[in-house]
Amino acid sequence: MGREKRLPDRSRRKFLKQTALAAAGCAFAPPLLLTASAVHAAQLELQGVDIQAAAQAKKLAANKDVTLTIMEPSGSLGNIKPVAERWSAATGIKIKYVEVPLEEIDQKMMLEAISKAGSFDLALPASFGLPDLVTSGIVHNLDELSGKYQPPGYTSDMLYTVGNYYKGRLYGYGTDGDTYVMFYLKDWLDNPDEKKRFADKHGYELQVPKTWEQLDQMMAFFHRPDRGMYGGALFRTRFFIAWEWWVRFHAKGYYPFGPGMKPQINNDAGVQALAELVAASKYLYPGARSNGLFENFQAFGQGGKFCNIGWGGTQKYLNSDKSSVKGELAFGPMPGGVVEGQFLSTPYFNWGWNYVVSSLSPNKEIAYLFTLYAVSPVESTIAIRDQNGYFDPFRKVHYKDPWIIRTYGEPFLAVHEASMANSMPDLYLRGHGEYFDALRENVQAADVGQKTPKQALNDAAKRWDKITDRMNRGSQQVQWDFLKSHYPPALRNRLKG
Repeated sequence: MGREKRLPDRSRRKFLKQTALAAAGCAFAPPLLLTASAVHAAQLELQGVDIQAAAQAKKLAANKDVTLTIMEPSGSLGNIKPVAERWSAATGIKIKYVEVPLEEIDQKMMLEAISKAGSFDLALPASFGLPDLVTSGIVHNLDELSGKYQPPGYTSDMLYTVGNYYKGRLYGYGTDGDTYVMFYLKDWLDNPDEKKRFADKHGYELQVPKTWEQLDQMMAFFHRPDRGMYGGALFRTRFFIAWEWWVRFHAKGYYPFGPGMKPQINNDAGVQALAELVAASKYLYPGARSNGLFENFQAFGQGGKFCNIGWGGTQKYLNSDKSSVKGELAFGPMPGGVVEGQFLSTPYFNWGWNYVVSSLSPNKEIAYLFTLYAVSPVESTIAIRDQNGYFDPFRKVHYKDPWIIRTYGEPFLAVHEASMANSMPDLYLRGHGEYFDALRENVQAADVGQKTPKQALNDAAKRWDKITDRMNRGSQQVQWDFLKSHYPPALRNRLKG
């Protein structure tokens, strides 16, 4: 695993432990099974794919002592184990768990490619690490097995699938809907006096912003530190800051690469996007540049900050009794931009975890059937419900489950579902971590005044060119063309490059 997977101060696992403590106060415990109507609907659609996958695996394992070893990122066992126990009960196939720090799982898999120890059959790497893992040879291509076992319609209600592929070939199944979502203090947006003052000043209504320009104006409007009010809690630590710039840049109407894989992140639009990000930093709370993942959510949950960026895991915390803003939030997709007089929406999927099969597994076929089972509508719904884990909805059926609705709240899920269905993909290229490290270092340097926005992005673009050459420009172009073809049509038809 590269530097891009090293999380700030406290890992996502620690955040989720805190969230679990908060969730313990909820007066409900979801049943293990779906409601009869939900099961019936899911099984009608896919003809009981989980039941069929388990039956096929049981047949393959007959008269054998088969154990599957799953390498999972820390904090995800609550999502995986309930499903794995149902699998074992149905098939007789035992499951062994190997938990590794979530920021190290891709690195552990890369070492496995070198050592060839065969220490796991299945793993759950971060989606953005898949191209490097495929190139290392540790991840088994699933085209043949999916052709044999995957039923028609299996992915039809999956809202985001591009992270499952590398150069058009299938290598995994995503099991976590990590699309970026915006959070706002609803009472600030709805306050009649504030609405009048804002409309008088800016000439439009104070409501969930559609564009970055509107968001920046609202953050400036609400920033009154002398009264304990701050414009926002957006991330400004190195690991996270580039993701905000990435969306701001796309909202200007450009792809990050132009013809021949030449970077265009340092064009006028990129420089303007970075200058606007730097200007917006003046309206953030004092901990923006120092607080890690959990500290950020905790700070926003204390109130007094107009907006924040996050994922479903953010909402699990903010919708718990640990949060002072529970029930007081409005939600929106990532802000977009106006390009040639037309609004451009730019939702963004930037994390997620994939079930993959090890190329060294002696039980590849059975391991594949487990992935088919685990990501099926019925079993994945059981996984997503877990209060202790961090897998978020990614199938349409998830948004109809009453226990998932109670965990996240309907207003959040409505925005999340729409964002998942329209998310642009992350930069699924070999060297993803190197590309984003170059961005993170330089975007942060501009934010703290060490470089001008133009200098910062020129330096990042030079490093990008060298990375592309080292990774083989022709090979990178093949994957980039695949990624461009999987941008949402509304974006694909408008972005330049």
